[in-house]
Amino acid sequence: MDWLAFLLSGTVLAATPLLIAALGELIAEKSGVLNLSVEGMMALGAAIGFIVVAESGSHWLAILAGGLASAGLAAIFAFVVLVTLGNQVATGIAVGILGVGLAGLIGKPYESMTVPPMARVPLPLLSDIPIIGPGLFNQPLLVYLAPLLAAALWWMFKHSKVGLVIRAVGESPESAHAVGYDVVGIRFLAVVTGGLFAGIAGAFISVASTTLWSDGMIAGRGWIVVALVVFAMWRVERVVIGAYLFGAATIAELLVQSAGIAAPSQLLTSIPYIATIIAIALLSMDGKRIRLNAPVSLGRVYNGAQ
Repeated sequence: MDWLAFLLSGTVLAATPLLIAALGELIAEKSGVLNLSVEGMMALGAAIGFIVVAESGSHWLAILAGGLASAGLAAIFAFVVLVTLGNQVATGIAVGILGVGLAGLIGKPYESMTVPPMARVPLPLLSDIPIIGPGLFNQPLLVYLAPLLAAALWWMFKHSKVGLVIRAVGESPESAHAVGYDVVGIRFLAVVTGGLFAGIAGAFISVASTTLWSDGMIAGRGWIVVALVVFAMWRVERVVIGAYLFGAATIAELLVQSAGIAAPSQLLTSIPYIATIIAIALLSMDGKRIRLNAPVSLGRVYNGAQ
């Protein structure tokens, strides 16, 4: 049953950065901002995280640095779309390309270099459970923290004033402004928080998952994150489920190879993206459901002077 332990371990390890980044994107979209630059933010976080580990040896400092770097990139995006009223789609794509380019530039000297992986933390008693114990409960600490973060955000959106305000700004910014809330400020913080999460996710990939730097390490995961939020219908619990489903699809290539099945490597590598396309296509067949669940002002430019 080693294959099952491998499947469980690989799934949670691959799903963790997707979950963290998707939760950040969910916060931004709940506030009414569509951030399509997640790919670039994750790439920048991965590059900064790898460099910090290579130079300092501290994985947690790398996670923090990657998050802060991407938060800075998110602040640029937020300024353009919220202050100068730039188009969210065009700006998101441009900032995403900027992030990928910066990651490739600063990561060039570290090409093909490896760093020690982030230490695993076995949970007492749970890690000793046969089969599932080694797979689920012998992971880096961030793997355990990600579901807790999701639970905290679920509670925030459901039961806290902060969550209610974010949702109100995303549903009707004019009404939120009318009762005294700073719509632009709230959205700005939401976008920067989303960037912070994306950077942490990217850094986790480079210091805990792959640990071998190569340009293009993120490989489209940022776009999977954006699709995951839509797939989840902007609900935290469905983001969690979707992240682990897509995480399983991500390691399907390794499972097929280990089973000795002959298949083109290009086809195996594309499995998670094929799964994303199929999921979104099926979901899009019910356009009414998407419209009912999406934040009403998502992607719309808000001018407080109007």
